[in-house]
Amino acid sequence: MKKGGSSHRYNPSHLNYVTGSPLRTIVFGTIGSLLMMFGSFGVGWLASASPLNSIEWIIPLRYSVKGLVASVIMVAVGGMMMCREWLRLSQKMPLWDASSKKWTWAAIIAWSLPQLIAFPLFSRDIFSYFAQGRVMQSGLNPYEFGVSSVSGFFQYGADPMWAQSPPPYGPVFLWLAELVATLAGSNVDAGIYMLRGLAVAGCLLIAVYVPKLARLHDINPTRALWLVVANPLFIAQFVTAGHNDALMTGFMIAGIYYAARWRNWAGGISGVTLVTLAVAVKPIAIVVLPFIGLLWAGRGANWMRRFIFWAISGLIFIAEMALMGWMNGLGFGWIGALSTTEGQYIWYAPVGFVAWIGGIWAHNTLDVPSAEIREHIGSFGKLIGMVLATLLMFVGKDKHLIKRAGFALGCVVLFSPMIQSWYLLWFIPLIAVAGIRTGHQLDFYFLTTLFFMIYAIADQLSVSPYLDDFDTNMARLIAAIISIAYASYLLFLDPATRRVLRTRRRQSVFDLVI
Repeated sequence: MKKGGSSHRYNPSHLNYVTGSPLRTIVFGTIGSLLMMFGSFGVGWLASASPLNSIEWIIPLRYSVKGLVASVIMVAVGGMMMCREWLRLSQKMPLWDASSKKWTWAAIIAWSLPQLIAFPLFSRDIFSYFAQGRVMQSGLNPYEFGVSSVSGFFQYGADPMWAQSPPPYGPVFLWLAELVATLAGSNVDAGIYMLRGLAVAGCLLIAVYVPKLARLHDINPTRALWLVVANPLFIAQFVTAGHNDALMTGFMIAGIYYAARWRNWAGGISGVTLVTLAVAVKPIAIVVLPFIGLLWAGRGANWMRRFIFWAISGLIFIAEMALMGWMNGLGFGWIGALSTTEGQYIWYAPVGFVAWIGGIWAHNTLDVPSAEIREHIGSFGKLIGMVLATLLMFVGKDKHLIKRAGFALGCVVLFSPMIQSWYLLWFIPLIAVAGIRTGHQLDFYFLTTLFFMIYAIADQLSVSPYLDDFDTNMARLIAAIISIAYASYLLFLDPATRRVLRTRRRQSVFDLVI
């Protein structure tokens, strides 16, 4: 069995597995991306100060019921089309050879390009980035002053929840946001597209280092690239929405690669420095820092050596963060900002669901404020996640270090009362490079992608509040119905994609090539 080589040849025709040119698949996926792009012009996020609102052909899309309904349909159908063609791409390339690499890159580029033009969808966080950059530009410390401290913050598109809240971001990203705000001036649209450019830079880092990490595990690098970067959820959240998590994840994966590739002083220092940059974008990346220390300590290291390299990694990290904090005057303010998201929960997160039910029960039975109970349950869930992440530092084989790092991040996410779809993209690359097996693991990954794409499509849509006959809830309902119906068709009726859940048909092919 050859896991990583692209020269392996095998004829899967007797397995009733679909093969053929991926060109049609890439074209249809591109059509889906274009539909999402055109739909974003109607229901994507724009700042009220944006001159794009008054473009002649944009007005009927954003301010008429027909235009909004058409835009919702385009976003929903386009997003689910991308999911279908992503699944089909794997069916067209069961061998993942050199030719498959070209097709995978063609799909990534073709499906991502329209999203570079699209108005932000699925989240409006990118507008808060711009507002926080303006806070920096005005000479204020964002960890002490919310975005409402600068004039006109509301018309620049930032969510009011950030009005008085410190940003949960590190000093490097706030630095970059300040640079963007300086370059863009009052042109919020230019700022948003520049911030999306930073996210794309993170995507490129991920696209470069995911295959490299896969090779270290003797996992087919092209298949890993398909699992992670061609994934429509990745494109939607890291390109369309422009989350800064893309830059954080890119630095983090690059750091893990250098630490894992050389496992010496050069690799260790490079790894720690890159992970420090990741933390300086978004502090959650600190979870993987101990695993860099373990990689640096080397194979078969005793506990004394491990603790020494943990200490060295920690000292380098603190020194570099202190230097960055001193250079931009923000110090270690990011530590206090880690509590910014306290009290938030969502129904589909296991801990969030328990917090929601517990809050209702406590209020109705004990006459205790629901918010107080939810906060306690959420804090306890986060504590469990951190304990499990810490346990993974001490338990497990050396050859599974990168997978353990991914599981550590996964524990932090899973036991949080608030799980956003882009949180999964912190740890999925680390799991993918260590091997997502054919069978139930791959099926679960497909279903998870579908679920979060459906939720993203139906969750945040920008609908004008000045229409009498149409509101945000109606738009969400239409998006949800279309997305769920399309996903059900893919899983149960579509002759090509319903085989996704028929593990036996593809088991032997994938086992031979991954």
